[in-house]
Amino acid sequence: MPSLKEVRNKIVSVGSTMQITSAMKMVSAAKLKRAQDAITQMRPYANKLKEILENVSGSVDASENIYARNTSVKKVLIIAISSNRGLAGAFNSNIIKKTNLLIQNEYAGLDVTVIPVGKKVHDAFRRTKYFISGQDLPHHTSTLFDKLSYENAAPVMEKIIDAFLTKEFDKVVVVYNQFRNAAVQIPTEEQLLPVLPAASETKTSNTDYIYEPSQEYIVNELIPRSVKTQFYKALLDSFASEHGARMTAMHKATDNAKAMQRDLKIMYNKARQASITKEILEIVGGAEALKG
Repeated sequence: MPSLKEVRNKIVSVGSTMQITSAMKMVSAAKLKRAQDAITQMRPYANKLKEILENVSGSVDASENIYARNTSVKKVLIIAISSNRGLAGAFNSNIIKKTNLLIQNEYAGLDVTVIPVGKKVHDAFRRTKYFISGQDLPHHTSTLFDKLSYENAAPVMEKIIDAFLTKEFDKVVVVYNQFRNAAVQIPTEEQLLPVLPAASETKTSNTDYIYEPSQEYIVNELIPRSVKTQFYKALLDSFASEHGARMTAMHKATDNAKAMQRDLKIMYNKARQASITKEILEIVGGAEALKG
């Protein structure tokens, strides 16, 4: 059995860790509320805009819609969104794992480039051949989470759109954690470019729009805005998912620390009781020896 001092030091250490995990849980809970409100307000607008653009894009001649070109895919750009900090359970590892699976399975044999958003996915792909290269593509995207806003996210997506228009890439997808609730985050892959037509043909045919000045002009003006909005929505989803995952992870860590501290206190009391019993036996044995 360990000494009383060792057990007492462990109890103090676990108590300090429990205070840290509890504080991190409360901080993430406070940030989660704001992040959840942001994504729940943004999601209906982004989904409706995407639905309209899919319907409109499907009715435009493919040769006139540069954002929906139908060519064989040889070069793929993956935007992988993680967090800048850890201690969030499997939040970051799920994104890294899903990105690797896409590279190995769906995009096997293709020229794949990964743009990391977040320090964790940046560290995971920094030394691989898939890591971003070139001056025209956005770098240092991890700073987006320092002050997350549409104004800061739009310039990043503009560079990616320009790279797609110059045929540097044939397909652009984003991989992120979709926020469902504080305990559930779903790793999701979403295609940003080229713009896919609506899945339902009847839905497209039943929707009629009046265009001014022209249908092509509206499409070419709104599609970049829609793509930027989808990218910003993915960032908000990931931001809310991060705090939900961290809050859940820190809650479990705090509970585990409490259970460990309880077990250590029981161990400490047993060791203390054994020490006292041993001292009493020594005193009694010494007294009996003196009598003899």
